[in-house]
Amino acid sequence: MTILCATHFSDAAQRATTAAAELARKLNEPLFLVHVLPGDLARAFGQTLHDTATSALQDEVRRVEKLGARVSHQLLTGEPAEELARFAQEKGAGLVVTAGPTSASPFLGVGGTVDRLATALSVPLLVVRDVEPFEAWVAGKRPLKVMLGVDRSQPFEAARDWLRGLRRYGEVEVVAGRVYWPHEEYQRMGLAHPHVFQDVSPELRRSLEHEVRTLVSPLETQGQPPVRLRLEAGVGRIADHLVALAADEKVDLLVVGSHQRRAMGKLWSVSHHALRLAKMSVVSVPVTVAARGSAVPIPELRSVLVATDFSDAANRAIPYAFSLLPNGGSVYVVTVGEAPQVTESERDLRQRLHQLMPRDADAHGRKVQVEVLAGQDVATAILQAAQRFDADVICVGTHGRTGLKTSLMGSVAKAVMSHADRPVLVVRPFQG
Repeated sequence: MTILCATHFSDAAQRATTAAAELARKLNEPLFLVHVLPGDLARAFGQTLHDTATSALQDEVRRVEKLGARVSHQLLTGEPAEELARFAQEKGAGLVVTAGPTSASPFLGVGGTVDRLATALSVPLLVVRDVEPFEAWVAGKRPLKVMLGVDRSQPFEAARDWLRGLRRYGEVEVVAGRVYWPHEEYQRMGLAHPHVFQDVSPELRRSLEHEVRTLVSPLETQGQPPVRLRLEAGVGRIADHLVALAADEKVDLLVVGSHQRRAMGKLWSVSHHALRLAKMSVVSVPVTVAARGSAVPIPELRSVLVATDFSDAANRAIPYAFSLLPNGGSVYVVTVGEAPQVTESERDLRQRLHQLMPRDADAHGRKVQVEVLAGQDVATAILQAAQRFDADVICVGTHGRTGLKTSLMGSVAKAVMSHADRPVLVVRPFQG
């Protein structure tokens, strides 16, 4: 995995180059030092500018070689972001390093080279603000302190997996930062909203903490400090809260995933604003870095939610739900009724759910929890419960009919599949 560092020979660029060299030495990877001459300047000043840039690039290479890195260099001509992205792909770079936009940059770098690089690269972009933490980490003087921006998205998974790879090279202290809008989370999880708009109930906080803990669990490895959680309720742009949270934690590095949105999409892009506003170094990991094909790890299922309306077709899904957890985990068995009836018959409904449990339901350390949900919309109640319990998979049964013969659970299964943000197992009857 070659590391590519872009430089324009400023003091900030020298700090970024030093950080890139330290990382290359730590990871035992080659370093490419690159400078791009804008095409219009190259045409205006010709060979004189080319020779001056070549000399400055060679001086920087000699300086960096003294740090112990294996360095090559390249002088390119053209639009900087496009040329750097092309060269990074050509050389199979795994990381691109550059200095951040200065305070003198228009709109803190909006539309500048760093901004364009973040949307053009297919590999992570490290924007260096301070080189000292990387020097200390490489020298083994202290851990690298990192905040990981957490949400339920594929870019987050790409960022998490990149950080997991970095942890293989040394001690990295991770703080998982989750910024959320309480009103949105109450709706997503189907929880009662307090009277005060911004209040966070203990139940919501517990659900969010459990969800975040599950999302970052792949980072929990032997020999590394446990991941610490920081949850922050906020209103407005998430990036502003996340950057403030990272500053409060005094982290060395903020790691975020990126959809690489363009144009107006950048208005709500967390990675775009983090690269601009953060005072610490930032890594933006594009969704294209997410593991694919044979590199995708096999997920370990920890929990399943299965729903029934007590029909034979729906009940058939229950043993299948247990079969998904042969090595233990939690099975949430639920049914949904309208609020008045649920209040009056909850005890009876719970008893009926318990009667549907397979004989060896609690084998292999499985935990079983039955829940009677209230709601007018059955599919919505199931989806909210899956969010609340942070179930890895939803399991539902259906008659497998279409048209006018569609059953209640058939229409529910269709709605659940259409709106779920996690895998859904639909158990259909045998066709005789």
